[in-house]
Amino acid sequence: MKKYMTFKEIAAYSLGLFGFQAIVGFLNSYQAEFYHAQMAANLAVVGVLILVVKVVSAVFDPVVGNLIERGKSPKGKLRPFIAYSLLPLLVTTVVVFIRVPLTGVALYAYIFVTFLLWSMAMTLGDVPSQAIASVLTPNPTERTNVISIANTLKQIGFSAAAVLVPVVCLLVPGGSRVFGIPEGQKDDPISVAEYLAVAVLVAVLGCGLFSLIYFWNKERVTYAGETMTFREMFASLRENKPLMLVIVSYFLGAGRQMAMAIQVQASNALLGSENYVLALGISTAIGTMLSMALTPVLIKKLGEKKAYIALSLYGFAVSMLAFFVYVFVTQNMIVMFVFLFLIGLQFGAVTLMPMIMVTDCVDDDEYRTGKRREGPAFSVLTLTIKVCLAVGAALGLILVQVSGYQAEAAEVSLHTKNIIFFAYVAMPGIFSLLSVFPILKYDLTGEKKKQIAEALQQRRKGE
Repeated sequence: MKKYMTFKEIAAYSLGLFGFQAIVGFLNSYQAEFYHAQMAANLAVVGVLILVVKVVSAVFDPVVGNLIERGKSPKGKLRPFIAYSLLPLLVTTVVVFIRVPLTGVALYAYIFVTFLLWSMAMTLGDVPSQAIASVLTPNPTERTNVISIANTLKQIGFSAAAVLVPVVCLLVPGGSRVFGIPEGQKDDPISVAEYLAVAVLVAVLGCGLFSLIYFWNKERVTYAGETMTFREMFASLRENKPLMLVIVSYFLGAGRQMAMAIQVQASNALLGSENYVLALGISTAIGTMLSMALTPVLIKKLGEKKAYIALSLYGFAVSMLAFFVYVFVTQNMIVMFVFLFLIGLQFGAVTLMPMIMVTDCVDDDEYRTGKRREGPAFSVLTLTIKVCLAVGAALGLILVQVSGYQAEAAEVSLHTKNIIFFAYVAMPGIFSLLSVFPILKYDLTGEKKKQIAEALQQRRKGE
């Protein structure tokens, strides 16, 4: 089939997702530690608050999806919403990392309100930036390759804060030492000034890159905007059985990425400094990027269903092996880093497959009904991702709190280290196994997927 996208367009979409995810990854990794270390908030309470905010703000996802379907802008039905999100996302990202002189209930209320506003701003950009992948090109093979490239940059963006924070800590006067820590001592906690400096930097750069999607990408797949009631929208989603299987799978795998939510605490406990989070995360990140690069090859050889199942089962096996080796055999850092790299090889299933599968589900829905509804489909995906990330973060932070972790503690007990490592490695592996079961019934692969793509191409030519 014909290829439609230029290098400039692929770069714009990829860099746009990189910028957006740099903001999301910064909050996901550092928000809870900022509240704990700089505002004396209880980590378990913060974890529950994050979960509650995500559930409450998730109501906004289908609202955005419905508004997208009603859109009649000459610039498309998805790109305008990306433009609308830029200023709110920039401002709220900075506000989250401003320390306020509050304690007790007032502090937790402030955390709830500011994070809720950020979550709504993020949703306004998240839904269209995910959904636009399905309309960039009508060629499903090209679409899979573009999603693979873009999500590789997206994953790098999600981890970018691990590089930016230590660099800023070196540049901000009076900040953490970061390097050259004397034997047996820990680094100073990240300061308020450092957190705020990184927040401003990430917000400005992230939103600037995210805007490239609005300016340089095109919506090529034709569609007609339609007014849908929420009842009609949810009915259309329920009837899309392959989509529901993907969503249920994602919910059952809710804790697969919980390690990112506690990476700063794990770095502090296992390596002795919050600013060594890069050393902890880079092995997993390299494995993840390699996984995403190889995922299109796996899809070509096995199909989406078999590739997803294979990666998920592999993730469970290697995660459990890593935990038992670390706890019962050796706590050698080199061995741990090797296992983290091996664990990263599974994450193509988490980051790429849902987007690829949902775009296929949108095609299947159009094939069956004659209506193309990216808005509702991707709004339920982004809702699911947010809630699942929040569930994973809440579980991880609760386990960290139960372990007895204290950010300022000079020494960390073996008991604390083992519990945190269990949350960091073993729990994601267990959730990875659970996510497999719904996908056993997923059937939009191989010849069926090809026939749907060809039929839609002929139908659009006829129009």
